[in-house]
Amino acid sequence: MSRLMEPLTVGRVVGEVVDYFSPSVTMSVTYNSNKLVSNGHELMPSVITARPRVEIGGEDMRTAYTLVMTDPDVPGPSDPYLREHLHWIVTDIPGTTDVSFGREIVSYEIPKPVIGIHRYVFILFKQHRGRQSVWAPTSRDHFNTRSFSEDNGLGLPVAAVYFNAQRETAARRR
Repeated sequence: MSRLMEPLTVGRVVGEVVDYFSPSVTMSVTYNSNKLVSNGHELMPSVITARPRVEIGGEDMRTAYTLVMTDPDVPGPSDPYLREHLHWIVTDIPGTTDVSFGREIVSYEIPKPVIGIHRYVFILFKQHRGRQSVWAPTSRDHFNTRSFSEDNGLGLPVAAVYFNAQRETAARRR
């Protein structure tokens, strides 16, 4: 198993959200210009209120990518019967740029974990037909990353990263 995949497997992102894949593109996700998302690290909800900056590596600007952000732990990790909840979709992101160059088809929804520790997963797919039609789902609830990929002809992910967050109590904010 590659070292890049190990945290995704331990965090059950591989298995519960996506199938095993070989990462082939770099992706960095940063909140508030200084909070870099690292697999399994915790971010406070007060830090993740604004859309993050997501930078994509890739081959060149002619290659397009789709970014999906999802929460597989809704309403709580011990009984995620609403799995998955969709937080964001951006399509047609040119390689070697960031999401601001893409087309947002599902607007960013602020993560608001209520029960337990939630995983928030960013999954990047390569669009095999260049600028292709990627369709937004009808609902954010009961989203399924695998079905979305299959329905839109995206195949396996090329990159993924996740962070953890839980409800912020007054004591944790200090």
